Amino acid sequence: MADTNNSAPSLYESREPIFPRRVKGNFRTLKWWLMGLMLGIYYITPWLRWDRGPELPDQAVLLDLAHRRFFFFFIEIWPHEFYFVAGLLVMAGLGLFLFTSALGRVWCGYACPQTVWTDLFILVERWIEGDRNARLRLHRQKKWDVRKARLRVTKWAAWLLIALFTGGAWVFYFTDAPTLLVDLVTGQAHPVAYTTIAVLTGTTFVFGGFAREQICIYACPWPRIQAAMMDEDTLTVGYRDWRGEPRGKHRKGEGADKLGDCIDCNACVNVCPMGIDIRDGQQMACITCALCIDACDDVMDRIGKPRGLIDYLALSDETREREGHAPRAVWSHVFRPRVILYTALWSLVGVGLLVALVLRPDVEMTVAPVRNPTFVVLSDGSIRNTYDVRLRNKHGEDRPYALSIIGNDTLQIALEGEDGLITMVPANETYLQRVYVTAPSGSAEAQDERTEFELRLEDTTTGDDATTETVFNGRDNG
Repeated sequence: MADTNNSAPSLYESREPIFPRRVKGNFRTLKWWLMGLMLGIYYITPWLRWDRGPELPDQAVLLDLAHRRFFFFFIEIWPHEFYFVAGLLVMAGLGLFLFTSALGRVWCGYACPQTVWTDLFILVERWIEGDRNARLRLHRQKKWDVRKARLRVTKWAAWLLIALFTGGAWVFYFTDAPTLLVDLVTGQAHPVAYTTIAVLTGTTFVFGGFAREQICIYACPWPRIQAAMMDEDTLTVGYRDWRGEPRGKHRKGEGADKLGDCIDCNACVNVCPMGIDIRDGQQMACITCALCIDACDDVMDRIGKPRGLIDYLALSDETREREGHAPRAVWSHVFRPRVILYTALWSLVGVGLLVALVLRPDVEMTVAPVRNPTFVVLSDGSIRNTYDVRLRNKHGEDRPYALSIIGNDTLQIALEGEDGLITMVPANETYLQRVYVTAPSGSAEAQDERTEFELRLEDTTTGDDATTETVFNGRDNG
């Protein structure tokens, strides 16, 4: 009989929370400034005002899904101009490739929302519970007493407040912020607004407060893609093992002269928000935040050793440095073919979007011939085609628009519901106007299968116009 008491060993290891130690240095200061800048932009932007006239919203940045438009200061993007949004997404992707090729995962270390909010949550945690050692002691304290309960509840309440402001700020981008704020407080906002805030509040609270590095390691696909963007010339955070090894804490006594510069103090590990040891080499979990550089430089200053044991390095410089030569200049790593190619592509897309923005017309129309039926024979023998013409008024007031045919004196045009050839298009609207084009009986246009002609739209207020080619179908087409 099998021994049922010997159960198989568990292959699961529970996560050990990471409590990064506070550190000072150039990179930590840079991260503080970038965090403040990005959070300020995120929270303040929906409240910026921009006067567009009485018929348009005065919010500077607004994703108006109800009217299917995007406002960005003086720029207004209509649904048919979605290629601008697509172009910006392409630029974002190329920019990510560009910076990764040049400097590794700087996006992850400095600008990723997960990194920014995790940094903010750790800062709050440190204010309330103390630095690394105090937080470790509190975590390892199995018994809950009044002090531990008070600290945890205070921390979670602060996290929840930050998460609530985060979710609330996001919904303000989709409707007028002051109006929505009043509706939210008075309970009159749409349920979708409350649901969105609740979901974003919950995800921010969990991701920034508890999941932290697990999101970067397990949920984010970028760590698995970044290797394709990097090569031996990419500058990324690394450890100069040829200078630091062998490690040793004892600087005096026999054999001390054979030790490297690393004193194995683990300062680089204690400040890492991902909980890794950079001395083990490049790892998927490393987000290139460079806090280990600040920690190591501080230790080197105290023991009288030169800085740079942990630094931004390129693998191609390893052989040179091992032989005692200085690394190549930074610009030679940054300005190389791959980076130049990404920069050129990024710039090309950006210039293309700017040109399209400058050249886009103020007067637009689309013409769609009605195919059922293709044409109608009237009582006098003339042939009539029907067209659905969409007129787009991008201005803040109602505008009269005139329709006419260019280059063909035989074809006659009439507008459904209008006595003449002028129709009024409401402000900031796309208006559907049915148009009838008639060819007299016996004319070439009435007999030919297809006759091409141009339909012209004119803004009678400004004189701006637009033309569209279309086709008139005659008897032979039947």
